[in-house]
Amino acid sequence: MRTVRLSAGLSLLVVLVLPTGPVSAQQTPVFRTIREVVTVDVVVRDRSGSIVRGLTAGDFEVLEDGRPQTIMTFSFQEIRKDLAPAVVPDLLGGVESRVLSGAPPPAARPGAASEAAPATPVEDPKTFVASELAGRRLMMLLFDVSSMQPEDVQRAVDSARKYLDKEMAPADLVAVATVGTTLDILTDFTGDREKVLQALTVLGYTEGTATPPPDASTAATDEVTAAADETTAAEASELDMFNNDVRLRALKTLAEALQHIEQKKAIVYFSAGMQRGGADNQVELRAAINAAVRASVSVYPVDTRGLQAIVPGGDARGGGGGRGGGGRGGGRGLFSGAGVAQQFASLAASQDTLTTLAANTGGAAFTDSNDFGEAFKRVDRDMSAYYILGYSSTKTTRDGRFRRIQIRVKTPNVRVEARAGYYAERDFAHTDRTDRETQLQDQLFAAVSLTDLPVLAAAEYFRLAADKYFVPVSIVVPGSAVPVAPGKDKVVLDILGMLFDEFGQPVGRIRQTLTVAAGAGAKTLAGRQVLYQSGMTLPPGRFGLKVLVRENETGRMGSYEAPVRVPQLAVAPLKVSSVVLSTQLQAAPRGRTDNPLVRDGVQLLPNLTHVVGRDQKLYFYYEVYDPTLGEDKAPAVRTSLAFYRGRVKVMETPAVVRQTIDAVDRKAALFRFEVSAAAFEPGLYTCQVNIIDEAGGQFAFPRLDLLVR
Repeated sequence: MRTVRLSAGLSLLVVLVLPTGPVSAQQTPVFRTIREVVTVDVVVRDRSGSIVRGLTAGDFEVLEDGRPQTIMTFSFQEIRKDLAPAVVPDLLGGVESRVLSGAPPPAARPGAASEAAPATPVEDPKTFVASELAGRRLMMLLFDVSSMQPEDVQRAVDSARKYLDKEMAPADLVAVATVGTTLDILTDFTGDREKVLQALTVLGYTEGTATPPPDASTAATDEVTAAADETTAAEASELDMFNNDVRLRALKTLAEALQHIEQKKAIVYFSAGMQRGGADNQVELRAAINAAVRASVSVYPVDTRGLQAIVPGGDARGGGGGRGGGGRGGGRGLFSGAGVAQQFASLAASQDTLTTLAANTGGAAFTDSNDFGEAFKRVDRDMSAYYILGYSSTKTTRDGRFRRIQIRVKTPNVRVEARAGYYAERDFAHTDRTDRETQLQDQLFAAVSLTDLPVLAAAEYFRLAADKYFVPVSIVVPGSAVPVAPGKDKVVLDILGMLFDEFGQPVGRIRQTLTVAAGAGAKTLAGRQVLYQSGMTLPPGRFGLKVLVRENETGRMGSYEAPVRVPQLAVAPLKVSSVVLSTQLQAAPRGRTDNPLVRDGVQLLPNLTHVVGRDQKLYFYYEVYDPTLGEDKAPAVRTSLAFYRGRVKVMETPAVVRQTIDAVDRKAALFRFEVSAAAFEPGLYTCQVNIIDEAGGQFAFPRLDLLVR
C-alpha cells in the first residue's frame, strides 16, 4: 500500500514563531515546440438512447469560445467483451511525488493490502498503455473513511464486492484507494478480481472514523492524534482538520495521475457527505473539478448513509428540535417545524458538494438510495462506447480563463454528451517585477487560482455600533510549506486579499509584502506558522473573502476563498460576537484602537487551526451586546465553557456572572476565559459556550471544535 500525505490548502502571512558545460560552436541547434492537446470524450446517442457508431472525424465540429478548432486526433473507444483480465504498468506510480511535498509517508497499517505484483517489464510504457487499455474500462473505488461511520464503510464495501462478484467484466480494470488524513492506494488498476477483493478486505468495520464531526469517537480522535506526530506533517494536517480540502485534494491528485491516459476514467466516490464548514476553501473544489475535467475523469459520488428518514422528534442519535438533545428553544422546534427544516437543510448541505462534483465532471450523484449498485450500472452505461477528439487550441495565451467547448455532429437527430469546457493553464514562472503585481491581480479574479501553498484564513466579527462591525482577518501558512532558497536567510512573501459584497463589488483590500527571517542553513520555515492579521469595518451582510500568497523565490502561490457573514445582531434575541480561540498573547502593536482583540496592551492571536498542544493555554474571548437590565438597572449575564468528548462532558469551567457593562461605548459585556490544555487527554473535543441573559430570559450556546495533541 502506498500512502500519500495530503498538505493543506493555500496562502497568507505575517510572521509568528511558534514553539514547536558550455555548448560547442559546431553543435547543431535544436528547436523545440510544445503543443498542448485538449482531449474531449464524446458520447453520441440517437433518439432511443443507443450509441451512434461509425462516425468519422469529418462528422464532428469542435468550437472553443466560438472559434473552430482542427481535430488532430480521433478514435472510437468501446468496451470489448473478448478481452482477458490484464496486468498493466503502475498507472498510479507518480502519485506520491505529486503531493508529498517532502513529508515522509506514514508507515503502512497492519494488515493492509500488499502492493500489486509488478507488471512484466515493457520497453515502451506509453505504447503498452495505448494498446493494452484500448477497449477497457478504468474505474477507481475511492472510500472516504474520514466521513463515514464503520457501518457506512461496510455497506460501501459490500456493494463493491457484489459488483466484483456479479458484474465485473474481464475488460474492467479496478483500483481501490481510501482518503482520511492521507490518501492511501490499496491497489493499482488491475483486472485481477482477487487482488481487488484483498484490498477491500482491509476496509470494513475497522475503517470508519468520521473524524471531523464533533461527536467523533475516542478511538477515532486518538488515531488522528497519532497520525500527526511528525512536525511537518502535523503543520500540514492542522489546516485540514475541520474542512473538506483534504478530500478535494485527493480527488485532484488522482485525476492528475490519470491525465496521461487518453480515455474516459471513472471514480466511484463513497462518502457520507461533505459537511460544509466555515473553513472550506472554495478554490479547492474548483481545482478538483478542473483537474478531473482535463483528465477525462468523471466522479460518481455515492452517499453511503442511504435513504434517510427525517424524523420530527429526531432520530436515535439526537433529540428533537435541534442539537444536543433539547434542541433550540427548549424543544419548540418539534412543534413549529423548525427541527425538521434544520434536518433537511443539514442533509442538503452535506450532499451539495457531492452533486456539484458529479454535475461538473460528467458523472452522477447517488443520494437518498440504499441501492449502491446503481452507481456501477451508470458507470457501465456512460463508458460502454464513446469517441475521443483531440485538438490543439488556437488560443495559446496561458491566462487561466475558462474556455467553453461546443461539439457539433453533422448527423441529424442525435444527442451529444461532452464536457462544457476547461480552465487554461496559467504560466507565471518567468516574470519581471512589473508583471508580478498583474499576476496577483489575475489570480485574485481567476475562478481556479493556484493552490501550491497551503493556507487558512478566518474573519470574525465584533459590533462597534448598531450598523458597524469590526472584522479582523487572520491568515496563516504552515512554515514547513515555505521553502528557503540555498544561501538565503530570509523569505519574501506577497499577500493580496479582497473582500467582496454579495454583488461581487470589492469593499475591502489587503496588500502586504512580508520579509520573514529564516535562519542560517534553514531549508524551510518548519517549526513556525506565518501569521498575517488585518482588519476592516463593515456593515451587516454577506461577503466573500479571497486571499493570495506568493513566495517570491520560486513563485509558488496559494489561494483561499470562503464566505464571510456579518450578522444583523439587531434582530437577534441574544447578541453575541464571534468566539475567538487563541493560544498566544503578544504586546499590542501601535495603530488602530478599535480592535476588540486588543485589551490592556495585550493582543490575542487567533488559533485558526483549532489544534493545540497540551503544554499550551487556551484563551477564549467573546462579547455580549445590549444585555437586558434588571430592576436594579444592572445586567446579569451568566456564562461558562463546557467541553465534550463525543457526547460526554469532560469539564466545565465555573460560571462567571457579569453585572456591569465593560465597554460602555459599545454596550458590551466582555468575557475572556483561560483554560490549561493540560487538563485534557489528547483527542477531539467540542467546546460549548453557555451564555444566559438571566434578566432577559435569553440564551445562546455557540460551539467550536478543537483537537488536543
